[in-house]
Amino acid sequence: MQTEAVEKYLKTIYEIQQPGRRVKTSALAQVLGVTAGSVTDMIKRLSKMRPKLVSHELHKGVALTSSGKKAALNVLRRHRLLETFLHRVLGFSWDEVHDEAEKLEHHISDRLTDAIAEYLNHPQYDPHGDPIPEKSGKMKAANYRTLLTTPVGDTVRIARVRHTDSELLRYLDKLGIGLETIVTVVEKAPFDGPISIRVGPQRQAPIRTLGINVADDIMVNPISESPSA
Repeated sequence: MQTEAVEKYLKTIYEIQQPGRRVKTSALAQVLGVTAGSVTDMIKRLSKMRPKLVSHELHKGVALTSSGKKAALNVLRRHRLLETFLHRVLGFSWDEVHDEAEKLEHHISDRLTDAIAEYLNHPQYDPHGDPIPEKSGKMKAANYRTLLTTPVGDTVRIARVRHTDSELLRYLDKLGIGLETIVTVVEKAPFDGPISIRVGPQRQAPIRTLGINVADDIMVNPISESPSA
């Protein structure tokens, strides 16, 4: 069993690694809030483990091996199942579950993880819309687009929020924006300005404004329905 520090590194590498690309140690240091030297020491340790968990090339960065990816997905599964359990069963709001799951994810057994999954009837998504890996490591693919790239006039359903910042999630709550919320893009200001959306299916629903960084973190699915008169 990996230590908590090892699991944190593996999960973080998985979350920020782009397909076909390596993760720079400087990016890891920034996300984890540690020094570059600490990252270098841990990467050396991970690359020497058996089975080998990461592949590291000087000046090119680090990538997970198949064993490293499997271990990272196991941590991610525990985390997202815990978030879902906290939300559905214990009534935690979506802005509270991430920090609590971070504390617990390294301290529950595979048996308890499986029991939680069974109790929740094997959910596919967590409270933020993030896909939950299966025990095998498979994860449901999703062909979302961002709210930012949604054309003006399109009506869409919010499917995922790629952000764990509790303040942002509470702000979205205040705007009436959550998973499954139906919104219509009303206007996009020029020169990287904010976008205006109608929140709700009715034409008289309130108009809200979001910055481009927030809109880029909101993933949506297109729907064919037009707003009701």
